[in-house]
This record gives sequence, structure tokens and C-alpha cells, in this order.
Amino acid sequence: MEVRVQGSGGTRGWPEPGCRCASCQRARAAGAGRAPVSVIVDGVLRLDGPHAAALTGNGPPPEWDGGTGRELAGCQVTRLAGGWDVTAPDGGRLLCADGQGPAPAVPPGTRRYDVALLDLLGDPAQLGQLRGQGVVTSGTAVAVLLADHRVVSERELLRRGHIWRVAVPRDGDTFCVPAPGAVAAPGAVAPPGVAPVPAAGERPPPYRVLVLGGARSGKSAEAEMRVTGEPAVTYIATGPAAARDDAEWAARIARHRARRPGWWRTAESTDLAGVLRQARGAILVDSITTWLAAAMGECGAWDGTADAARLLGERIAGLVAVWRQASAYVVAVSDETGLGIVPETAAGRMFRDELGRLNQLLAAESDEVIMVVAGRATTVAG
Repeated sequence: MEVRVQGSGGTRGWPEPGCRCASCQRARAAGAGRAPVSVIVDGVLRLDGPHAAALTGNGPPPEWDGGTGRELAGCQVTRLAGGWDVTAPDGGRLLCADGQGPAPAVPPGTRRYDVALLDLLGDPAQLGQLRGQGVVTSGTAVAVLLADHRVVSERELLRRGHIWRVAVPRDGDTFCVPAPGAVAAPGAVAPPGVAPVPAAGERPPPYRVLVLGGARSGKSAEAEMRVTGEPAVTYIATGPAAARDDAEWAARIARHRARRPGWWRTAESTDLAGVLRQARGAILVDSITTWLAAAMGECGAWDGTADAARLLGERIAGLVAVWRQASAYVVAVSDETGLGIVPETAAGRMFRDELGRLNQLLAAESDEVIMVVAGRATTVAG
């Protein structure tokens, strides 16, 4: 099977005609636009979007019903909700999104795809879902399709592709089955004219990422984006449960829950070291800030008890030791408080100082440290 990404952009391309947004302006300035989505299979079968599957150059495409399968140019083509399932004469299999939105609805029992072209800008969690179903594996060449101004720049698109372990093809790039690079070492050079594909299998542990930022900086969204392509994710909520009379805090927790995919597992615990010690797969910790606040309370630091400093020091040392030896892929969110106004109270200054020191300890043991400002992420280390 040969899959040519004739057009890698959104349904109106990128930049969009007449659009003056910053993303489209950057794309115009770079002079490297993306044509509207179009995929060619084996040089004869064209997939352009909803209800568009036809032999190239053979007039208007026929209308398709969901679940309907047909044979075109020797390919078995099935219309899915949200995309196409194509099996080529040589047995190669393609899953292709037909537009912006959720993952194509793959029926249970479907065997592995060789190539998957997905709208990961619209719904990055679909990648984790498909990996969890086993239809996208380390042998699948996965690529971002429908790239457009939903992302701020090509550079940001490439950054996300690296995090998700997927290819970001340009117009004209081609994938072949067996997919070049799918079983090769990361960084392997693909043949000329063929899209380079990173190793897309299980992420080799350990890998620890610390995501820092101020209030409402977008740090939680950045952290969620970093684990959303994983097949199994545990969300560790370290904050206190919402009090019955605190409607604002309850609403805040509800918003965070609604943003998470339904198949993620949630663990609510202040025993962060204990949870990390047993953790496997991908772990999202939100957040180190609320864990420290709880730990200070449990150690008596807020009340100024005699043993508080020693007990808190032991708790922090225990967490750092487990973080250093973690066997899972761990992404943790923490607040960068040192850039704000000096707290008025002694308790506030104590908390700021303790959090700053803890952030330094975790950053020193992290493979990557990210700073998020106004929704834009910058790599500090790693």
C-alpha cells in the first residue's frame, strides 16, 4: 500500500483564504502553506473528505452510508462515522479521518492498521483511545492530518507531533506499507520522498516532565496534552475534596474532570509518593502545589508545631526519591510562585518558599522542564 498525502491541511487549507488570524499570517509569511485535505491510495483511490471516495479523475464521488463497504480499484473501502477504513489489494490497511472531529468509529474486533491519518488537533485523545483499542500500535505509521490554524504555528505543530510520537507530513509526503521507520530506531532516515515516521510504540520509561506556570497560565492543559496520546493514563488529583459550601471550588474540579477523557483512571490521594511508587503507564499529577499545601497541613507546618519542619522535610525527601526512581511516564503540574507579588502573611511567604525549593528539587531530577506563559509552552531544560 502506498498512501500519498496530497493535501495535509484542513478542509480550507492552511492558511485559510481570507483569514487574518495570527496563525494564518505566520503561515503566509513562511511561504509554506498546506492544501486542503486530500489522500491518494495506490495512485487511484482518492479520499477528500466526508462522502468523498472515488477513483482519481473519474468524476464526482459517490455518496456513502455509514458502515457501507465497496470495492474501488481493488481496495476494500468502508465508510466509518468520522472517516474511512481502506484495505489495499496487498493487505495494507489505512484508517483516515474524513474531516475535523473525533476519531473514526472503529468497530470492535478490528485488526491493526498500518497507517492512521488523524485529526489530532481537533481531538488528540483519540490517539490514546485507538492505542488502547490495539488498532494503532508500534507497527502503525501515525500522522497528523487536517493541520490548520487551530494550532498557532508550524513549530508548535511539530512540537506536538514529537510529544505524541507521530509524523507531521507535508503536502506530497508518502507512507508505504510496511511503514518506513515504524519498526526502525527513532531518528532513522526514511527513503527520499517518504514521510519520516518516529517510533510510535510504548514510550520507554522512565521519563519525568515538570510543567510550571502561574495561575491560569495553561499549564494543566499543556500537561494533559502531553499524556493524551497514551493508551493508559492515571490522573492523580492531590487537592482536597470540594467542601459542600464551596461552590466555586466544586465547579473548578468539575471543569477539570469534564476535560479529561472518560477512560482515564483517577486517583485522589495526598500520598503522592506511595501512588508513584506503584504507578505504571502514564501518570498526570495535578498538582505539586496542592500536594505541598496538604503535606504542610498534615505535618503541622501551618500551626507552627515543633516537629513540623523535620516532618515536612522528610515528606519532601521521600517524594523526590520516588520521583527520581519512577518507572512510569510522569507529567506533574506545579505553580511558579516566585514571579508574583510577595505574600503579605508569614504563612504565604513560607508556602511560596517551600514550593520554590520543591520545584527546584523536582526539576533537578526531571528529564524535561516546561514553563507555560499565557498558554505558550517553552522548554526550560531537556
